[in-house]
Amino acid sequence: MMKPEIAVLDIQGQYRIHTELYRCDTSLNTIILVNGSMATTASFGQTLKNLHPHLNVALYDQPYAGNSRPHNPHQKMLTREIEAQILLELIEHFDANYLLSFSWGGTAALTALACAPRRIEKAVISSFSPLINDAMRDYLERGRHCLAACNRTQVGNLVNDTLGKHLPPLFKRFNFRHVSSLAEHEYAQMHFHIDQVLNNDQQGFLSATQGIDIPVLFINGQWDEYTVASDARHFAQPIANSRFISLENTGHFLDMENRSASHSSKNALLEFLKPTRPHPPSLSL
Repeated sequence: MMKPEIAVLDIQGQYRIHTELYRCDTSLNTIILVNGSMATTASFGQTLKNLHPHLNVALYDQPYAGNSRPHNPHQKMLTREIEAQILLELIEHFDANYLLSFSWGGTAALTALACAPRRIEKAVISSFSPLINDAMRDYLERGRHCLAACNRTQVGNLVNDTLGKHLPPLFKRFNFRHVSSLAEHEYAQMHFHIDQVLNNDQQGFLSATQGIDIPVLFINGQWDEYTVASDARHFAQPIANSRFISLENTGHFLDMENRSASHSSKNALLEFLKPTRPHPPSLSL
């Protein structure tokens, strides 16, 4: 795979965002990927492999995370609305016409989509649910406790024992090393994010998505106890053009958990993201 074009973009004069663009010579279409919490561009490694031969792929790190972290002062917590505004500016910058989010990246993605960005034609929301079920609530409450104590070992083990329970051992080791080595301000941001989620008006969030009129595909893992496929279907009413897929033999991390799930996920994405806008005709001289 070719090396990405790397840039640090100034957003609203307030945030500096590390971005990576993987160009594809054979595609006019660009997809932007939205990370889940405690994740960076590296978290989309398998998804990138599945998409890049077919699409231009843009990735970015939130201001508090990954390669964006050194460029920002971390003086205030980021709300879902701020993350959505950053995403909207990046959509414009990259001329992205597709969007894919993972896990809690779905909150910022759907908030941005509710603003009806003119460029986006289709969106994929993966491993996300509008409802907080008992398993997710327990995970969030335990996470809030570990994060407040800045107990790195507990945070790393919690993620692997819950959301990451179906990951292969090697991925679990990578995951633990990453999650347990984050900066204190990243833990503080995650704690703030959990408080937002737990205190959110879920019905209000669903109502806010009613302005989304583009096709939206929701993908959930069949084994995922935390963002359950049946709960994702609550988006069917507010988002008129919504579709739902439950991938067999995989949990929360979908294409990272096994080869079969990666293949199924790739097929589902590419089938859904078939270009809809006409390409300009080739000219003969």
